[in-house]
Formats: sequence, structure tokens, C-alpha cells
Amino acid sequence: MTAALYETHLSLPLLHRGKVRDLYDAGPDHLLVVTTDRLSAFDCVLPDPIPGKGRVLNAMSRFWFAQTADIVANHVSERPLASVLADPAERALVAERAMVVRRLRPVPIEAIVRGYLAGSAWKDYQRTGRVAGAPVPAGLSEAAVLPEPIFTPSTKAAVGAHDENISFAQAEALLGPALAAAVRDISLRIYKRAAALAQRHGVIIADTKFEFGTDAEGRLVLIDEVLTPDSSRFWPEASYRIGMSPPSYDKQYVRDYLETLGWDKRPPAPPLPSEVLAQTAARYEEALRVLTA
Repeated sequence: MTAALYETHLSLPLLHRGKVRDLYDAGPDHLLVVTTDRLSAFDCVLPDPIPGKGRVLNAMSRFWFAQTADIVANHVSERPLASVLADPAERALVAERAMVVRRLRPVPIEAIVRGYLAGSAWKDYQRTGRVAGAPVPAGLSEAAVLPEPIFTPSTKAAVGAHDENISFAQAEALLGPALAAAVRDISLRIYKRAAALAQRHGVIIADTKFEFGTDAEGRLVLIDEVLTPDSSRFWPEASYRIGMSPPSYDKQYVRDYLETLGWDKRPPAPPLPSEVLAQTAARYEEALRVLTA
């Protein structure tokens, strides 16, 4: 495996070190986002990085930002990396994992779209017969396709805290009715566009998470990452079966391993064996290869 990058220490002012990304001040109107190889699961940052993961996430986000630019503007800037990071050694360190972006006001929810009954949605359905409060038909099995993709927003938790599902009414209270409706409608449009493209490559996008910001004029902008193995469930269509959790090209492999440990899902997270690290890295690389071919 290639060397992993757990965190960065660049000459720019560090604004925030998130679960995966290091965020630097790149001037009054721009930020430098560096996608590291850190991995979070159950909202906890794991102690072991996944080699090459940041490069994969950065490349996939750039791909999907381009694929969806006609639906909604995104935060990617045309400014070259050299214009904000003068040191050649620093540029070489982060070149394949850095993105210069516009500085925007983040929208304080995560926009989750679910097309299939998986993960926490399946657990919620078993318990309540609904998904994050949204009505869905009775009698569905794990991994079943939903009649229509559904929008299930959540809070944006700090590092080490857990996101919480909220109703659309709660999203309206946080954002206002007009902005909440725009986030919902655009999220569903992006998901449907991406799901159709992925299916042509033999991949099912079971669910995904988007984040948005607003510019000075109040226009909605797609930010952060988009349709990566960190933010989405990617299932190979050839191995998809209703009634079971399909194998995937994402971090579900790590979640499944962690579920075997009896860990209480609170920091500190347990270390990952070398085999889990290697298998996860391979799944991320395969997702990039298949979806962007």
C-alpha cells in the first residue's frame, strides 16, 4: 500500500481539522480543503488511516461536481493550488488530495437521500415501520428498493458526537421553508442523476449524503464531498440480493468489522488490523475505477 497521510501541517492558517478534511484559510474568499486518509465510522475518527483514501475521495468529488454542475453550483474554484500554496514541497504532499474552494456559509443540516432500505434506515424501519419518520410501505426486507427515493435530513454533529435524524418540519424550522425545500429537491435530483449513471456501470447507490452552503446572494451551493465511498453506499449490482446487506465499495466493510468487537461506538475508536486497512483501500480504489470509467 502507498504511504498514508493522517493529518497535514501546512504553512497556511489551519481553520478546522474535521473527521476527514483539514481546512485552511486561503484568503478572504477562498479555503483550501485537504482530504486526508483519516476514516470515521459511527461518527468517530479511527486511529488508523486508509492509504490513498484522500486521493480517491478528492478525485470522485471532482468527478461528481462536474457531473451535477447543471443542477446546482458547487464550491470548486478555478484558482490553481499554486496560487494559495507557494511551497513546492507542500504542494507535492497534497496535490492529489487538495481543492481550492469558495468560502461560503454552510447550511446547518446534512442532506441524506435514501433509495434503498439499508444501514440505520433498515434498523429504524424494523423498530418503527418508518425511516427517519418518513412513511414507507410495510413488509419490506433489508436492502429493498424504496418506491421513490426519500429525503431524510440530519443534524451536523461535531467530531466525536453523533448526527441525529430530524424531520422535514425540523429542517424547515432550522433553514426556513424555501431553503429547506430547495435542499430537499436538489438533493433528490442529484441522487437520481447519479443513480442512473452508476447503474450504467453496474453499481447501485443505495443512499448518500450531501452538504450545502449559501453564497453572499443566498444562492444554494453544493460543498464538501459528493457521492464518495465515505458519504454513500455503493453496491455492485451483480451481487445485490434483497434480504441481506450486499458487499459494497464503501466503508460498510469497516462498520461491519467494528460491529463484531463489542465497541460502544464512543471515542477512542479501536485500531484496525492490516487486512481491514488493505481491503478497505482496495474497495475505495475499485469504486473510483468503476464509477469514473
